[in-house]
Amino acid sequence: MERPVTSAMNTKSIETPSGKNAKTENFPVGSILIRPDLRKHVHAFYIFARGADDISDNPLLSPQDKVLRLDCFAAALLDGKIHDVPSVIPLRESLKETGITPQHSLDLLTAFKRDATQLRYRDWDDLMNYCRYSASPVGRHVLALHDIGERAWPANDALCSALQVINHIQDCADDYRELDRVYIPLDMLAKNKSDPSELSREKSTPGLRAALQEMLDRTDPLVKKARGLPPAVPDARLKMETSVICVLAEYLMELLRKRDPLCDNVKLGKPTKIKAVMKGIVRAWL
Repeated sequence: MERPVTSAMNTKSIETPSGKNAKTENFPVGSILIRPDLRKHVHAFYIFARGADDISDNPLLSPQDKVLRLDCFAAALLDGKIHDVPSVIPLRESLKETGITPQHSLDLLTAFKRDATQLRYRDWDDLMNYCRYSASPVGRHVLALHDIGERAWPANDALCSALQVINHIQDCADDYRELDRVYIPLDMLAKNKSDPSELSREKSTPGLRAALQEMLDRTDPLVKKARGLPPAVPDARLKMETSVICVLAEYLMELLRKRDPLCDNVKLGKPTKIKAVMKGIVRAWL
C-alpha cells in the first residue's frame, strides 16, 4: 500500500530533472520500428520512468525524501490529486486512452524506491527480483500496447532482465562512485575475493573482473531465452524491434567480456549499431 502523501511537500519541486533523455539511453526507446500510433504511448511511459529514475538517482536527496517523492508520482498517476508532476501527465492520459493497467508503472516505482533504500544485492536471486520490478514492467507495458498478453512475459522478462544486468555492468563504476550503489551480487564478489571498494579503482582487479564475468555467464541463458520473444510477437514492427534489441544485447555482452567497464568504453559505436539493426531485422523473419 502506498503511504499517504504529505501536503507539506511543495508539489512544484517534486521532480529533479537530470537532463537525461531517450537519446542518452543504451537501448532504443520507441524507435521508428514501433507503430506510429503507439510511439506517443511508449514515450509517455519513458517520460514517467525517466522522471522517477531521476529522483531515485539524485545524490542530494535522502532515501526518505526519494520515497516520498515517488509516492507523489503514484498518487498523481492514480488519482491526479497532485497536479504539478509533469512527467506523470502524459502517462496518465495514455492509460486513459489505451485502458492499460497502471500496475506496470507502479511496479517500476517499486524498483525506484528500492534503489533509494537498498544499496547492495545479496545474490543473483536478489538481483533478479529487483529486475522483476525495474526492467520487466517496461517490456510488459509495451506488449500490452500491442495487445500481447502474459504468454510473452517469460521471454520478455528474460530480455528485460538481461538488458538491466548489462546496464548495471556498464555503469558499475559510476553507480558506486556517485551513489554508493552496487548491483554486483555480494556473494559473487566474495567468491572471487573482491569487494565493492574495488569499483573506485581506475582498473578492475582480477577478482572484480572475475565477478563481472560471472554475471555475464548468468546472463547468457537470459539472452538465449529472450530470442523466443520476436517469434511470439504478431506485430511485424515490434517483432523487428525486439529482434534488434536481442542482437544489441548480444553485441554488448561480447564487448563487456573483452573490455573493462572501469576504464574502457563499453558502448557500441554507430557502425556496430547499424550492423545490429540490419542483423536483427533479418533474423526477425528467419
